[in-house]
Amino acid sequence: MYIQIGLITAAMVLGYGLAQWKLSVQASMLAATVAGGLAGAIVNTPPITQLARHLVEGSFTYLDVVLIFTTATIFMDIVAESGGVDYIVRATMKHFSERRILALLVLMLIVFVPGALTGAGSVSLLVVGAPVALALDYLGISKVKATAMLFILAGLSAAAPPVNIWAMITCAGTAIPYVGFELPLAIPILALGTFTVLVLGWKGEPMDKDEILDELSEVPEGMVLWKVITPFLVFLGLVLAYRLWPFQIPILGLPLNFVIAALTAWAVSPKSINIIELSRNTVERLLPLISIVILVGMLQQIMTATGVRGLLAFAVTSTPLIVLYVLLAAVIPASEGILTYGGAAVLGIPLIWFFNSVGLHATVALAGLTLLWPLGDALPPTALIGRLSVMVSDYEGSYWRFVRETWLPWLAITATGILMVVYSNQLSFLVEWST
Repeated sequence: MYIQIGLITAAMVLGYGLAQWKLSVQASMLAATVAGGLAGAIVNTPPITQLARHLVEGSFTYLDVVLIFTTATIFMDIVAESGGVDYIVRATMKHFSERRILALLVLMLIVFVPGALTGAGSVSLLVVGAPVALALDYLGISKVKATAMLFILAGLSAAAPPVNIWAMITCAGTAIPYVGFELPLAIPILALGTFTVLVLGWKGEPMDKDEILDELSEVPEGMVLWKVITPFLVFLGLVLAYRLWPFQIPILGLPLNFVIAALTAWAVSPKSINIIELSRNTVERLLPLISIVILVGMLQQIMTATGVRGLLAFAVTSTPLIVLYVLLAAVIPASEGILTYGGAAVLGIPLIWFFNSVGLHATVALAGLTLLWPLGDALPPTALIGRLSVMVSDYEGSYWRFVRETWLPWLAITATGILMVVYSNQLSFLVEWST
């Protein structure tokens, strides 16, 4: 049995490796999935007649995640297109450019919002990365440090509540409800984000405030603060309503909440927005990330049908707990660099099963793991957030030099994530407070 499953695993690894040599990460994941399915069909697990069914079923595993991802990004794009992002960045520099720490903290929150609402740090960089990078430049922060700061903040934003795709994927595979993550994620992420901006942005000679305002993009006429915050208040109100009045207000679900918030942002926008064209362009831009989430479901389905997922679970449960804690620092980011969100399905699910079986608190432990996955977005072959950070900041130096600049926040995030796993039971009160 072990030889059989080992050969199927080898076929999947070989399929991924050969495809990665010439093709994209999406094509590589598809190649690994098909290779595993065909190798399994040789020994009738699954039968060749069932292979297509497993692939189709797997593609719908994370349909809810795709809907959340898409509707949230459309919402943020409408806010950006209406001038809301430019308004907030300009107001930040106008009021806080001479108060460095406050300016850095507000810019941190600006980066956090899109990623927290969409579950993708790449969306944070695409929506607010360029204006925030410009603001950091005006604060006198070097390109390499600004790039490092954007990478860490964008990664943390992807792990921040309410939408954490790594946690969602793992919860779907372990039958753990996706509830109670708000405080276990929000508190360490805000602390680590603050630590990052202070460490990387402490030094620098800012430009004169009038020069900064002259350089920043103009805000559309008619854009005022209430038009920026109203869509977010609508979204927050919809999320809180069914919790405050559970028997009077129906649960609309995050996708519909984002649609209502997006329509609100469109209605209060001071400029005309072609919402159909904007939505089409947003979905087109998101296709690479959407395809990854769909492929993760297909890969997970084939791994389950062939027994590879069980083999990984056995490998995890047979590893001494102390050794496992140490390995998390390298294995979790590496899985993200190779499989992006697929790392949550391949490693996250067996890890949470194991942690739960040894008495750790599954929700807090999973929250700790999701702090580690974004670090892998600086690692090849994908390096999605790392490459986008370089692009939006116009950094032209060595890629690995900017990665080295992240070493202190990287260590702080790694230590925090692992300690949250180790002391998950002691931190379980955060889940109780969240629910």
